[in-house]
Amino acid sequence: MTGKSEWQDRVGKAWAQSWQLTDRSFAGLTGELLHVIAALPGSRVADIGCGAGELSLALSRQRPEAQIIGVDVSPDLVEMANDRAGPNSAARFLCADAASWEPEGFAPDLYVSRHGVMFFDDPVAAFTHLRTISAPDARLAFSCFRSREENPWMTGLAALLPGVPAPTDPYAPGPFAFADPERISDILTQAGWSGIRIEPCDFAYVAGSGDEAEAQAADFFARIGPLAPVIRQLHGEARKVLADRLAGWIRRNAREGVVAFAAAAWIVTARRD
Repeated sequence: MTGKSEWQDRVGKAWAQSWQLTDRSFAGLTGELLHVIAALPGSRVADIGCGAGELSLALSRQRPEAQIIGVDVSPDLVEMANDRAGPNSAARFLCADAASWEPEGFAPDLYVSRHGVMFFDDPVAAFTHLRTISAPDARLAFSCFRSREENPWMTGLAALLPGVPAPTDPYAPGPFAFADPERISDILTQAGWSGIRIEPCDFAYVAGSGDEAEAQAADFFARIGPLAPVIRQLHGEARKVLADRLAGWIRRNAREGVVAFAAAAWIVTARRD
């Protein structure tokens, strides 16, 4: 489980420090999500859980006349996003919780998110709030992971940690909280959204590329994902054993200078009732 407090602290710092790596890992999905968003109207865009700003910055190039605000609970990620944007960007970034955010003079007519909506403590209340503060006929487009079993990068990492119990609550805030499409539809319907479409998107989750692909992937998984907190806590021989296990798994998934894994997501669209 990855909750709000972790994103405000350790997890947010790690993602801010590794934004080039995380953007690369999601690049295939980002392109598909942008293609879906391009078909939707909207000139006042809010990016939910904007992270280091990749989606917002891409949209500022796609819609140069639009107002774009990225919102994230991590001050480190928001600082990085603003640094990347620079003073002349149409996109700006705020540290706030989208579940309770009250924008002044800005009623979003398009919400977007790349994997930023699965961490709400109360998703029905959060999406209800977003609908309430939006413009009439506002649109929504976001991505989220499908099941763990359809994401071998996650199951592979989990297999390196024998004895670690599986999560007991599949709906707890975290990367796979929206894996069940029926749950997504139920949440959005209860929150007052309609015209819900949930489409599968398969992409390559790239952890390393080039001459140092395997070393990059090892560094990536030591910073980001379920292995990272475990590696930080281990020392001496135990840490070496896990690092060797990780290196072997990465080696088995390296092909022609790329370490990549099959990844599975949903792309969800809806409109305000």
